[in-house]
Amino acid sequence: MLYDFHTHTTLSDGVLSPMELIRRAIVNGYSALGITDHTSASTMGRIIREVRRDCDLARKHWGFEAYPGVELTHVPATSISELAAQARSMGAALVVVHGQSPVEPVEPGTNLAAVSCADVDVLAHPGEITEEEAGLAAQHGVYLEITARDGHSLSNGRVARLAAAAGARLVVNSDTHVPSQLLTEGLARRVAVGAGLEGPALADALVTNAESLLAAIRKRVD
Repeated sequence: MLYDFHTHTTLSDGVLSPMELIRRAIVNGYSALGITDHTSASTMGRIIREVRRDCDLARKHWGFEAYPGVELTHVPATSISELAAQARSMGAALVVVHGQSPVEPVEPGTNLAAVSCADVDVLAHPGEITEEEAGLAAQHGVYLEITARDGHSLSNGRVARLAAAAGARLVVNSDTHVPSQLLTEGLARRVAVGAGLEGPALADALVTNAESLLAAIRKRVD
């Protein structure tokens, strides 16, 4: 089983159209895909509408579970709750927040705002996350990402360790921008093992938690 809830298309800074990304994910053996282009207040509505059309087409003709979402990226930390709620109201099946990665100048406070928000599903590459924030993620049901993306992945070990201590749920995502970044089952496993996951924690991050998130997404689109 292979799940990925953080990917990008030509609607932001990826190189594939939503439809081609879906097709390539199917060929790679994906079980479900979330398309979460970078967005903010200015582009949310358009992106959600356009991605939803291709996701609906893929579900209808291929029986493949593809879902429209957003990645709130470099938005003011204090706006995250408002923007996440807006994204939901516009039809986003999942909301990802671009976390405080060690390789990008994300505003301090972004991780805290995301894990405190009931409308956020995944905090992406939250490399500067604190013990307190990991605890809030566990409390509010926000998934923390173990990422396959170069640069952002530098802090995977820290994220995994703090998530384990706090009881927060982890998911493995690709943060795909080009076809070569799409996951395979082998790559997803190597990324998780490289973050220090093993045994039940490894199975949780690769399958159990992903299926739990997918179940929540299904309820929003049914």
